[in-house]
Amino acid sequence: MSRIGKKPINIPAGVTVDVSDHNQVTVKGPKGTLVQEVNPDISVKVADNQVVLERPTDSKRHKSLHGLFRSLVNNMVIGVNEGYKKELELVGVGYKATNQGQVLELSLGYSHNIFLMVPQEIAIKTETPKGKNPLISLEGIDKELIGQVAAKIKSLRRVEPFKGKGVRFVGEYVRRKAGKTAAKK
Repeated sequence: MSRIGKKPINIPAGVTVDVSDHNQVTVKGPKGTLVQEVNPDISVKVADNQVVLERPTDSKRHKSLHGLFRSLVNNMVIGVNEGYKKELELVGVGYKATNQGQVLELSLGYSHNIFLMVPQEIAIKTETPKGKNPLISLEGIDKELIGQVAAKIKSLRRVEPFKGKGVRFVGEYVRRKAGKTAAKK
């Protein structure tokens, strides 16, 4: 058995999970609704406030699908109940972040500002605390979508290893390099 796939998913109070005939899982909760299409080979059963996923054979493909879809359904249950949050910080002189509704404006040391349209499903908040780096906060119920948007923002200015400047997650460790030094005689 897949170690991840065999674990049942507990359904918290206030969350409902429905499985259609076409293996489409719908999870409704206090924060919203998420839908995921599950591979027809994997069977999804809801009983006793738990979701259990089973696979037909022990082939490598079925094992990998088993763990994958269990994780996806679990992320949906957590998302509609608690939600997900990612925070990014901009490290560098003159780096700024502001938002007007769903449009994020970034000043990352280029000759122009970068405007990024954030999907409606994600709540975005920017702040610049005095004496600290600007912060971008992303909140929503879809873990995959938040991860994609955060990765897109990070890709606009990757963290460089010499001075550590760039866009990074709050608390992310960046390995630093020494750089060149003059020859000593």
